[in-house]
Amino acid sequence: MDKQPLHKFYEKNRLERIKALEQAKAISAEDAALLEKGLVLPDETADHMIENQIAKYELPYGTALNFLIDGKEYVVPMAIEEPSVVAAASSAAKIINKAGGFRTTVSSRMMIGQVALMDVPDPIRAKTVIMAHAEDILQTANEAKPSIVKRGGGARKLEVRLIPADEKAGTPAFFVVHLHIDTREAMGANIIDTMAEAIKPHLEEWTGGRALMGILSNYATECLATAECRIPVPLLEKNGMTGEEVRDRIIEAAQFAYADPYRAATHNKGIMNGVDAVVIATGNDWRAIEAGAHAYAARSGKYRSLSTWSKAENGDLLGSLTLPLPVGTVGGQISIHPAAGFSKRLLGYQNAKELESIIVSAGLGQNFSAIKALVTDGIQKGHMALHAKSLAISAGASGSEIDRVAEKLKQSGTIDLATAKKILKEIRG
Repeated sequence: MDKQPLHKFYEKNRLERIKALEQAKAISAEDAALLEKGLVLPDETADHMIENQIAKYELPYGTALNFLIDGKEYVVPMAIEEPSVVAAASSAAKIINKAGGFRTTVSSRMMIGQVALMDVPDPIRAKTVIMAHAEDILQTANEAKPSIVKRGGGARKLEVRLIPADEKAGTPAFFVVHLHIDTREAMGANIIDTMAEAIKPHLEEWTGGRALMGILSNYATECLATAECRIPVPLLEKNGMTGEEVRDRIIEAAQFAYADPYRAATHNKGIMNGVDAVVIATGNDWRAIEAGAHAYAARSGKYRSLSTWSKAENGDLLGSLTLPLPVGTVGGQISIHPAAGFSKRLLGYQNAKELESIIVSAGLGQNFSAIKALVTDGIQKGHMALHAKSLAISAGASGSEIDRVAEKLKQSGTIDLATAKKILKEIRG
């Protein structure tokens, strides 16, 4: 990829950005023409995606630059409505790029299907019986979905969890069987649900219990992705603050998020700004990713920060983020939504593991940018500068008026809708 055409990308207008991406060989001429027209979801497709469809709700679709992940350069698509997210991701990626980029590891892509049983008369004996019949149960699950087995996937492992009754909470005991399933390139919800449903009768027979449900779990602890970065302190200097000062303040901010769930919630929301934007752009289920991520944040019994920041022996800043990321590259809206198809071509990923690496890196980069802003300039400086444009539009500005109103709004020191309307009135004379 030729980076030169992407220089000062943020200063270009929409059509110029599309041309720059084409010149940089990040997209093809065909995709450039597609972007000029817009990534429009056809009415007929939309009508088949949900019930009672009456319109299409659009989000801005942007690109974050400078991402170097495991030695490969990426232009990362982001679909999100919040100002400053794309700019923050690009800024963080630029610094981390200079430091060698993100390094990632991805665990085996195993999804989890659950069958919950109740009223099991002898749970200990039932567990022994189930594990003795593990191969039979796995075979039954695989026979329910032979297509995934033909593609090299399928049910691989069985686990039994005994959840005791909790008199204080008023909950009964549950006998839970987990199927660990390799869904290959799919997120695999339908595959998992079908397999879980298929084994219910057998589990009832062997345990003497009553099957309550068979369903996938979005807490995909067997599908973890980790991104790490190492940033030398000279790259952290900002506004008269030394790199050491910025590094130490970032570490202290991370410690605050680890210790306090009130801060952790906002800290993790910042991470998910980056994660969700890429997940949405690639046509994946962002609600599933959100649910799994927040469950993972509470795995210790207390809700904590998802990322860690620490000091290396030589003084470098070390960042790390691990997330459950049960995403897919096929199936669902990935195959039918024009924007999801374009994102796949833009990223050029080869498989779901590579997509996981991209998404978790976007989350760590977003987190770095947010914390760095918080402990130096404060979060509002950059955010409100971009928010000014939104207020200008809300005030009724159009065309060249938007930038003029936004600039005067920033200079006024009072960034609100009333001031934007006043400025627009003055500009129009």
